[in-house]
Amino acid sequence: MLILASGSPRRKELLSLLKEDFAIVVPMDEERLYLGARPIETLPQEESKVKAYRVFSLYPRDEVLAADTVVVHEGKGLGKPKDREDACRMLRSLSGKRHVVLTGYTYLSPAKEISRTVRSEVYFKDLSDKEIEFYVDNAKPFDKAGSYGIQDEGTPVLRVAGSFANVMGLPVEDIALHVFGRKIEPYSPKSAR
Repeated sequence: MLILASGSPRRKELLSLLKEDFAIVVPMDEERLYLGARPIETLPQEESKVKAYRVFSLYPRDEVLAADTVVVHEGKGLGKPKDREDACRMLRSLSGKRHVVLTGYTYLSPAKEISRTVRSEVYFKDLSDKEIEFYVDNAKPFDKAGSYGIQDEGTPVLRVAGSFANVMGLPVEDIALHVFGRKIEPYSPKSAR
């Protein structure tokens, strides 16, 4: 049985594009984002390994998939916002600029381990303070790295270079190829409907 080691509804939705039947086990202390403690480029993959091994230790005969996503802007990692003010601050810093989204994932089974990081570049619209406050109050992006969801109505994202699904938190194209050994079409919200 494949186990998704995440409580994220977005990761659940994306994984269901690859596999119909899987279980969900949320690792204890799932969010351990120590921004600044290690090089930001290695953080998502390291965190995904911690989550995957934690769940795999409980279910060593199963397959486990874990992921961790971080938004990198001007060399700094942006995790989930602490509150409304923090969300608005993050969105102001991203407004009209390019940033990078890194998602590390780890797949464990009794036979193999795969651990990779996928990178996407995200370009934001220019946002006024009023637009930022409206977005935060309506989208409530408090459980999202960088304080936004690319799939949200009214998203501040102008365009993406790379995997759309990666920005949502699970690079399904890369996982399909490297874990399940098959190529799939790039994910877009329209293709999911």
